[in-house]
Amino acid sequence: MVAVDGAPPGGFWIRFVAYIIDAFVLLVPATILVGLFVGFVFLIHGSMDDEELPAPIILAALLMAAALIVINWLYEALMTSSPRGATLGKMALGLRIVRVDGTQLSFGRATARHFAKYMVTPMVPLAIGYIMAAFTNRKRALHDILADTLVIYSS
Repeated sequence: MVAVDGAPPGGFWIRFVAYIIDAFVLLVPATILVGLFVGFVFLIHGSMDDEELPAPIILAALLMAAALIVINWLYEALMTSSPRGATLGKMALGLRIVRVDGTQLSFGRATARHFAKYMVTPMVPLAIGYIMAAFTNRKRALHDILADTLVIYSS
């Protein structure tokens, strides 16, 4: 168990920087997948002069999008449910994600937090669901409240 009471919460800006670091980390597999997709398109289709895309290219695009979603999900859920409780971006800045009682996240809770972060929180207009992390008492964004988690400085 982590001492949540003594650990200060990670505020909006430090979490934003951690998010940017994670985006760069995830850019590597995304670039590889997009490169493979572009290679596949040129292999199958030759040039993009035709107006109608062949079905294999559409299928490949859908598979690539699904792979990117799965990679992003597994990266965040596996890392935040690990004993370190943080993605590489959060680790670099000395942050970790814990349950409100200070315990480690389960993979299921980390998954729920991830999908709330990318599917529910963005539905709130003007990014208020994210900006809540700047103004709430324990610096919790909407997805933290929904998943019953805190982002804290690790000790």
